[in-house]
Amino acid sequence: MTDVDQGKNLPKDADEYIAKLKTALVHNDECGTTHYNLGVALMGKQEFVEAEKALHDAIDRSPSLAEAYVLLGGICLQRNDFEGCYRFNQNATKARAGFAEGYANMAFVLLQLIDGKDPKEDEEKMDKAIKNLKKAIIHNKNFVQAFATLGTAYFMKGLVKEGIKANLEAIKVQPEFPVAHNNLAVGYLEINEFDKAIAHCDKAEELGFQVAQKLKDELAPHRKA
Repeated sequence: MTDVDQGKNLPKDADEYIAKLKTALVHNDECGTTHYNLGVALMGKQEFVEAEKALHDAIDRSPSLAEAYVLLGGICLQRNDFEGCYRFNQNATKARAGFAEGYANMAFVLLQLIDGKDPKEDEEKMDKAIKNLKKAIIHNKNFVQAFATLGTAYFMKGLVKEGIKANLEAIKVQPEFPVAHNNLAVGYLEINEFDKAIAHCDKAEELGFQVAQKLKDELAPHRKA
């Protein structure tokens, strides 16, 4: 999922930073951004119950704070509450028109919910995911993860060439994006373009991606001595 990196940019002394935010809120409890920053800081410390409250407070004060909805979706995901995650990201797109991350996250959830029990229902989820990913890309043409996830959705539908095209767009945006290289290795293997598949497989590994052993085994006979 594409939610905000939790606590990634926190000051070294997180406890001191949290204390400062709480003091600021004593003097101005109506500041949605401060509640949001507190939520992010608490998530960085994995204090999810307190973080959840802070993020809800942020939304109460600033209903257009789409990032807070995304983080609440992330908390739901940690609890395996996919429906809650979807709902919060849907709210993010309603809170701010054109909020690309919300659309991409909804698509991610839909793809996770495909279980093979009802082919028709699975097909609907894939189509809905693709629609949301296209919206995400319209709103952010450099959204590399959205391109890669779109490629995965196409592969799931059996649309291999479309999946390859989406992943090629991903590496146009970010040439060193390992997930897209791995996906391209899978796609090119599927259409028997082995040299390209091997090149992208090797690139994915070079970039630190753990390529599935099964994929490497399938490509091994096609490597030139």
